[in-house]
Amino acid sequence: MVMTRAWRNGTAAEQDFPVDRISDLVAEDDTFVWVDYTDPEASDLEQVETELGIHALAVEDAVERGQRPKLDRYRDSLFLVVYDVGGLDDAGDLTTHEVKAFVTERALVTIHGADVDTGAVERRLSANTDIADHGVPWLMWGLLDAVTDHATTAIEDIERRIDELEEDLFGHGNPREKQIQRRSFRLRKALAVLRRQVVPTRDSVASLLHGDAETISDGIRPYFRDVEDHLVTIRDSVDQLRDAVSSVLDTNLNLASNRQNTVMKKVTSWAAIIAIPTAITGFFGQNVTFPGESHWSGLWLSLGLIVTTSLVLYRVFKSKDWL
Repeated sequence: MVMTRAWRNGTAAEQDFPVDRISDLVAEDDTFVWVDYTDPEASDLEQVETELGIHALAVEDAVERGQRPKLDRYRDSLFLVVYDVGGLDDAGDLTTHEVKAFVTERALVTIHGADVDTGAVERRLSANTDIADHGVPWLMWGLLDAVTDHATTAIEDIERRIDELEEDLFGHGNPREKQIQRRSFRLRKALAVLRRQVVPTRDSVASLLHGDAETISDGIRPYFRDVEDHLVTIRDSVDQLRDAVSSVLDTNLNLASNRQNTVMKKVTSWAAIIAIPTAITGFFGQNVTFPGESHWSGLWLSLGLIVTTSLVLYRVFKSKDWL
């Protein structure tokens, strides 16, 4: 599936035109195009390679999945790889979608799967038509800004879930340790994905700002700086939230250890109290003569000792908060 659109002098001119017209359109003055492919085959990109003179290595990378986020420069084009964040599911797993793009002086060709919604990019372009005269950099900004905003939304969702974890950690007398650990590890995994697939996009934007794309004029450069600032914020937030998740895990382990110590103290205290009657009855059960043997006085003496020593131990352990 392919979508094509063209602008002339910053105004929408054509759409849904055949791919073989791309070279004719970009040859016109003040005309630029956006070609959007959904799940293309290698044969589908051969025509774009011919129409725009895309480097064969860039086309090869565009077909292969699992590319790292990057911006490669060729003689007449750029090859961009970014990841669009789909968000967190109910289990806490993060979904991301690979988006690749060929960038020439007058054309942007995006390649992605069917799970990527380009509506966010189109809405940004429609809301900022006043800078459409900047051409392809305007299209690139729309793509990068949408990707960055989706990542920011995911960061906010992760932060909210970490707050919920902290509330669950201290809001109940006996939290479910395994459940908290499972949620914490999934959030840390999501942050690792963001760090690996989204944070490096900041280097690509910085490369654009420092001259990898000479067509980025001063008029649209502040928009790219804004995207870069948001990516820097995302990077800092990822590091801070990773520390927060680690703190939750450490706190959970410490609380579990404290609860275990409390249980051990109680068990030990009751064991000590129970040992007293055992020791006293064992003493009075000796096969030797002792005061009160075979008399009611011996029974009452042993019962008195049992009750008295047990109460004394109970009061002592209670005062130390062991019971």
